[in-house]
Amino acid sequence: MKLQEFKSLVSKSAPPPGMNDSLTAMWYDLKGDWKKSHEITQEISDITGAWIHAYLHRKEGDESNACYWYSRAGRIFPQVSLDDERDHIISELLSLNSKIV
Repeated sequence: MKLQEFKSLVSKSAPPPGMNDSLTAMWYDLKGDWKKSHEITQEISDITGAWIHAYLHRKEGDESNACYWYSRAGRIFPQVSLDDERDHIISELLSLNSKIV
């Protein structure tokens, strides 16, 4: 699946069945549901979860908390727009999860 295909899924009322937690969190973020995305992300204990967590706190405007989570993810605070970072996260997740729907 490509990024634009994933983005088109936000027209649905629920994420596709079988989608992993990381992509589900990003699906909710695209839907504008920061809170649900954050709730899901809090349950992801790997570095991908930390990266999404960092992005969400950056989006929220909590830079110090974002910096903490970027550090946990082994990443530096990005100098790109939030939309560019979101798309990069989704694209990377999609490349790792070729069988989404």
